[in-house]
Amino acid sequence: MQLLLILLVIAGGMGLSVEAGLLGPLGGEVGDLWATFSIFGVGAALTFLLMLFFSPRNSPSFFAQPGWQLLGGVLGPVYVVILTIATPVIGVAMTMIGILAGQVFKSLIIDHFGLLGTPQRKTDSKRLIALIFIVAALVLVAKG
Repeated sequence: MQLLLILLVIAGGMGLSVEAGLLGPLGGEVGDLWATFSIFGVGAALTFLLMLFFSPRNSPSFFAQPGWQLLGGVLGPVYVVILTIATPVIGVAMTMIGILAGQVFKSLIIDHFGLLGTPQRKTDSKRLIALIFIVAALVLVAKG
């Protein structure tokens, strides 16, 4: 099961690279915010259809959840606007490696301290070495 999930997140990462590649030209044609809106509009419509057919009917109320858990709704559009603006200037590879470096850095902090309700997973030397390799990839791609 873990291997399947790893393959699934790799596929998701590939999808983000395609999304970044699509957003740059779209943002150049219609504007960065309209491109962001289009991504979230299509995504919201698709999510609504999935919820309509597959969401459990007896799940806890969305509105009963703590407000801080909705922060992802703010962070998502910020992320997409950054992709839309950065990708045409620095390229898909540089954008994605920079995003990855930020994700891994912040993820190590979240895991280490068990923030946001996640289980605590201590940062060890292997995880730090992985981050160093990602930063090295960022530097190499930037200089290439």
